[in-house]
Amino acid sequence: MTRLKNAAAKRAEFNRTYNELRFMPRETAIDLGMFPEDAYHVAYAQVYGR
Repeated sequence: MTRLKNAAAKRAEFNRTYNELRFMPRETAIDLGMFPEDAYHVAYAQVYGR
């Protein structure tokens, strides 16, 4: 049961991170060294470490 809770918590964190990155202004993303199109990969690496 603990693994399921941890997985759900990580998924929720991924969704929050992904949406924040995806909807930030393009200029802000570029200033941070990324493109909004990279949001999925950046969020995934941040949350799951892969």
